[in-house]
Amino acid sequence: MIYFFIAVGMLIAVVTLILLVGQPLLKNLQRREAEAAMRTFRIQREQLEAKFFDIASRLGKPRDLRWLDCDWLDRVTFGREVESGLLTAFVAVNIRFEAVVGGDMEDVEAVGTVRDAAALFHYRDGSWGTGGRALFNMNPTDALERLNDQYEAIEASN
Repeated sequence: MIYFFIAVGMLIAVVTLILLVGQPLLKNLQRREAEAAMRTFRIQREQLEAKFFDIASRLGKPRDLRWLDCDWLDRVTFGREVESGLLTAFVAVNIRFEAVVGGDMEDVEAVGTVRDAAALFHYRDGSWGTGGRALFNMNPTDALERLNDQYEAIEASN
């Protein structure tokens, strides 16, 4: 019976040690991964922007609008998805559209208005990618603040 209590005590000690050491170790690994990912993003940014436009312009969203141009701005914020740990870059972009001929938006005057948006890029398995998703009418900081229940901000190192 005493061996049972010794085993339980050792198990509790090991779990406590893992919790005490493991948490800071995990945070350190996540910080290093984020720093490397941000450096990589800066290097690949131009290619990622082109890929974003290519994908987004083929999605058909917003409906009855054709993507004309993306004017990429300097502002980028980074966040980590709370649930999955996925790193995400929110990039400021101004997007111009034109109406699709014969579509519902053809006579809408506001179609030509430049739209502010935050373009999303995700870091998965050591590389950046995009699904062409844009969060309209918000800049990257606003996007991260509005999604604060899903993402935690990551400070970019210079």
